[in-house]
Amino acid sequence: MTQFTDEDRERIRKELIEAGHKLFAQFGFDRTRVSDITEEVGIGTSTFYQFFDSKEELYLVVLVSERDQLFEHLEAAVDEMETPQAEAEMILRTTLEQVRSNPLIRRLFVEGEIRRIDEQLNGTNYHDATGTSDGNDTATTSGSDSDSKPDTGVEAKFRVLPQPEAWVARDDVRIDDPDIVRGLLRSLLFVTQARDTPVVLNETYDEVEEVLIDTVVTGLFADESISSGD
Repeated sequence: MTQFTDEDRERIRKELIEAGHKLFAQFGFDRTRVSDITEEVGIGTSTFYQFFDSKEELYLVVLVSERDQLFEHLEAAVDEMETPQAEAEMILRTTLEQVRSNPLIRRLFVEGEIRRIDEQLNGTNYHDATGTSDGNDTATTSGSDSDSKPDTGVEAKFRVLPQPEAWVARDDVRIDDPDIVRGLLRSLLFVTQARDTPVVLNETYDEVEEVLIDTVVTGLFADESISSGD
């Protein structure tokens, strides 16, 4: 087994994640081989397993990183909104744009890839996660064999936006369950699957998406006016 300095390990791990991000986004999980990733980084295939137990573990790291970046962007943008209506509109617009343009985000939120990979790794439900010895919660280790696995340093727990909790506490919100609100927002993302299909004519898709955003936001809040600060 090749021995690396801590600095080399940090660099190679970062390069593996970057290569995985590039190849998974371009080709998807199934069409990307471990040898493709290691060739991109310039290391042997066997060396890959000093950093990740499997291709699935690397894919989970990439997906969770992509998810967390989106959530951080949304949370920063929400701070600039002046009303709950504007928050909801911004969240929908931003997430829809990301689902359309970013294949990894689409696989996250529309195709449920984190759930699939997590269950494939552990044979457990998505909400199950165990703690590593350093306190990081992760769904890529389980039970007594956790010490023998590389620490991926990724938290795969289900993550949700906190805003619906505040929205439903208001008198002008028509739904009193934040999970229903989140489900409503997530469901709207599936409209992107209709683009470039016979379901929605290409020339009308943008208008359909606009109407859906307006309908959901104005239907959620009793105050029918919405503003994103534009």
